[in-house]
Amino acid sequence: MSGPAHPEGVGREPIRVLIVDDHPVVRRGLRAMVDELPDVEAVGEAGDGAEALRLLDAGTRPDVVLMDLQMGAGMHGVEATRRITALPDPPAVLILTTYSTDADILAAVEAGATGYLLKDAPPEDVAAAVQASARGETVLAPPVAARLLGRVRSGRPVLSPRETEILGLLAEGLANKQISRRLFISEATVKTHLVHIYGKLGVDSRTAAIAAGLAGGLIRSV
Repeated sequence: MSGPAHPEGVGREPIRVLIVDDHPVVRRGLRAMVDELPDVEAVGEAGDGAEALRLLDAGTRPDVVLMDLQMGAGMHGVEATRRITALPDPPAVLILTTYSTDADILAAVEAGATGYLLKDAPPEDVAAAVQASARGETVLAPPVAARLLGRVRSGRPVLSPRETEILGLLAEGLANKQISRRLFISEATVKTHLVHIYGKLGVDSRTAAIAAGLAGGLIRSV
């Protein structure tokens, strides 16, 4: 015969959260918010994606990773998300960032993020997103969902994550050889990607591709 049911919240394991952000003040604020939530606890902090991976390798076992996207010179959030979600039995990755371009959103989703929130979201929305992510649900901030829906309806060109990455490096002013070194691919592969980018955007030059990418929200202005 089964024992008595636990009252709400009693006997339940707390949701464990790892906070990844390169700003110490932001991490402190997020940790304070997380620790105030019922049935949720912060189990660690990291200043970039590489540090987050080291914590996971060392035995930190979060249910949800609260991940920023751009983290200075350290490993950015998309790459960290890609590596984390490739781990055996990975935690959910919930993006919490200030960036809402199509390129950022699509790259994060392609990398395996289960949710995408903006940092101006109310604390109660972040709390609900953490809990939903721990349940394996997808969570998108309303502005993010609207951008994705608008993109689908408009039929705008969709670049692959690698193509988006290369277009962003073009916007930074990198030459093909520099891009190949940055991404550890051959110059021939870079040129092939550029052909595909030009074709999807309907352009025939680097300058026009950058302009189209900026106008369409595919990349951020540098």
